[in-house]
Amino acid sequence: MNLVVLGWAYVVLMMAAAEAMSPQGSWLGALVTLLLYGVLPLSIVGYILATPARKRARALREQADAGGHAPGGPAEKLPAERIEP
Repeated sequence: MNLVVLGWAYVVLMMAAAEAMSPQGSWLGALVTLLLYGVLPLSIVGYILATPARKRARALREQADAGGHAPGGPAEKLPAERIEP
């Protein structure tokens, strides 16, 4: 996953640099290139590629919680009625 993201980020950075340094290019064009070809697709691809890791983390969390803990947390351990002295 990291290799794909790193490679694409390098390509986009070079595209933005070429746009900024070109006589017909502009800094605004380089910024748009960086955002539309870099940040937006990388965020989507990174989210998709990280899905298996998120599933594993969720399964480990659920497995740890299933080890005798109450599902609602400490609030469910309180008595249902108040005992008068």
